[in-house]
Amino acid sequence: QVQLVESGGGMVQAGGSLRLSCAASGGTFSSYLMGWFRQAPGKEREFVGAVTWSGDNIYYVDSVKGRFTISRDNAKSTVYLRMNSLKPEDTAVYYCAAGYGSSRYWGSSQYDYWGQGTQVTVSS
Repeated sequence: QVQLVESGGGMVQAGGSLRLSCAASGGTFSSYLMGWFRQAPGKEREFVGAVTWSGDNIYYVDSVKGRFTISRDNAKSTVYLRMNSLKPEDTAVYYCAAGYGSSRYWGSSQYDYWGQGTQVTVSS
């Protein structure tokens, strides 16, 4: 069983930055596809980005390209989401997730394990 714990959320003004971390335990982190999703109030959970097990392939939703950066440190069993130039519409609970394969990295069903989420609030 894999446990995922996100941290780093908070409140920031528009244009600011945050870095989220997701620490994994209980599994072979280096073998997992790691994804970031978010859910705003009243909206469905949305794919933000993902990184393959090797880190060679990283994917982003169009709305965050050029502003968000995903990275992973397999030695620390941690994946990061660096968020720059934050906008009020980025306000959401952010979740990290772990899964196998990468054929449908944008879909929630690709992932077997989920963290509890961390709140990000961007004020205008």
